[in-house]
Formats: sequence, C-alpha cells, structure tokens
Amino acid sequence: METSALKQQEQPVAAKIRNLPWVEKYRPQTLNDLISHQDILSTIQKFISEDRLPHLLLYGPPGTGKTSTILACAKQLYKDKEFGSMVLELNASDDRGIDIVRGPILSFASTRTIFKKGFKLVILDEADAMTQDAQNALRRVIEKFTENTRFCLICNYLSKIIPALQSRCTRFRFGPLTPELMVPRLEHVVEEEKVDISEDGMKALVSLSSGDMRRALNILQSTNMAFGKVTEETVYTCTGHPLKSDIANILDWMLNQDFTTAYRNITELKTLKGLALHDILTEIHLFVHRVDFPSSVRIHLLTKMADIEYRLSVGTNEKIQLSSLIAAFQVTRDLIVAEA
Repeated sequence: METSALKQQEQPVAAKIRNLPWVEKYRPQTLNDLISHQDILSTIQKFISEDRLPHLLLYGPPGTGKTSTILACAKQLYKDKEFGSMVLELNASDDRGIDIVRGPILSFASTRTIFKKGFKLVILDEADAMTQDAQNALRRVIEKFTENTRFCLICNYLSKIIPALQSRCTRFRFGPLTPELMVPRLEHVVEEEKVDISEDGMKALVSLSSGDMRRALNILQSTNMAFGKVTEETVYTCTGHPLKSDIANILDWMLNQDFTTAYRNITELKTLKGLALHDILTEIHLFVHRVDFPSSVRIHLLTKMADIEYRLSVGTNEKIQLSSLIAAFQVTRDLIVAEA
C-alpha cells in the first residue's frame, strides 16, 4: 500500500518537472553547475568559505547567470528548512516602492536570527526598476543592519542604480556568454531532451541569442516544439528573423534594381515572411561593414541608416522608412558610379 502511495506522489512530481520550461528545468542549482564567469564565482566562493560575504551588486545583460549565481549561493549558505526564514527575494513583479523598503524589507532585516548563526540574505532582483526614493531609503537600511543582513542587488543597467548604493556594494559585471561556453550547455540539453538539431541550427541558435543563455534555451524549446527539427531555417523562421539569403536578396535589389522594383520586391518579402524592418536594418548593417564600399560612401550610408533606425524606434511608418532606406542605397550606388 505504502509503495503505491509513494508512486502516486512521485508521478505528479515527475510530470511537473517534465512540463517545466527548459530555462527553469536546467537552471544551475549549485555554484559548480554554472558555466561562465569562473573568476567571479571563485571570488564569491571564497567569500562564502571565509564567512565574509559583502553586499553584492551583480549587473550585466539578461540571461548571463546573475540570478542563478545568487540563488546557488543562497542554497549553499542555507539548508532547505531555513531557506524561507533566512532569504527574502523580491523582483520587479513585487511592489518595491519606498513603503516596501520601510515595511517588509526593514522588518526582515531588523529581526535578529535566534538559534542560528550567520546572516540573513535579501535578494533584490531587477533593482534598476526601483524608484529613486526607494533606493535612497534602502541605503540607510543597508548601513544600519549590516551586522545581521547582507543585501544582493541584481540589475541590467548599472547607471540606473544611485552612486550611494553602488559604493556600499561589491560590484561584479556578468558579460554576455561566449559561444565556447554556450555550446556545451546547449548540447547537454539537446542530449537530455533528445532534440534533432543540425550543426547550422546550433550556430544560428548561438548567433541569434547573442550571449543570452535564457534566450538560447527558449528559442531551442520553441523551435523544437514547432518544427520537431532544429535547423538554421527553422530557428530563423521561429524567431521571425530574416535569413541571411533574404538579406543578400534585399541588398542585391537595393543596389542593382530601380527604386520601384526594389520597393515592390522587399514589401512582398516582408509580407510573405512577416519580417520587421528593424531586424532587416540590423542585419544589413553587418553586411555594409563587409561589403567593400569607398569609405566616404560607407560613412554617408551608415549615417542615413542610423537616422532610419532612430526614427523606427520612435514609432514612425515602416513603409516610409523603407522608402528612405532604399533611397539611401540608390544614392550610394550613384556615388559609387560617380567615384568610379
């Protein structure tokens, strides 16, 4: 009877793990599981082993392991039973105005730990979303309760954290992950999940995620579920990103066709594949650097593209901006002919 009851308990747990998004399913649980920034990890490991953990400020682009690092630290510092009473984790989805700093954060930090040695840990994820007032209130709390509480702030943009808070913390920058670090981890997930992936699919995955491990895993999972096979084409189709062949065609039309033909062809391609002009512009920018234009022509073209990109970000009409982009390339073509 007992064994059957145990099996019934295990089944929902197994189903729960199976249904988890891969980002959470393969989130590193210990500091040893983390694949990057070994210098930062060894420093933090040293702090923990010597029981001298300072206030931390981890910053850098998303998907580089900031939250995973501090959660792994917390798991190493506290046993499962005491985790809830010793760690307070708040992120941007929680209300973190000045009232929260003066209320729950203050009361958590100020209550001393009875029967337990060591300090409490307050993790403020996405701290750059905190208001200026809340950050100002927090600096006094950090100073006052350093004796029994450590604070860890995590953010994407360091410039949005007030200097007074920065100076109270030890800062660590988590840079984007290199392909050499990402590929083995992705291969591990591919093996575990039995994903059918081609070599160019893996390359596309790494280049599109640009150092963001979370994004790479999300693209891998969605492409696998949508197409069953992960190739360069399916990855680009799944993310709605223009293929390299499409960009080559667009560039060819803009430089070699007349304005009307180029405009018609690009509009048709955009409609057929659902491409955004912003993505096309980003990819073309890389091509412009590779094509052998005279420097004066390239400077003129890049200035025009920068203007179009800014106008797109403000929310202007895509059709008009596409006309402007084609016009810029037509002018470039005339300049090249004139210089030749």
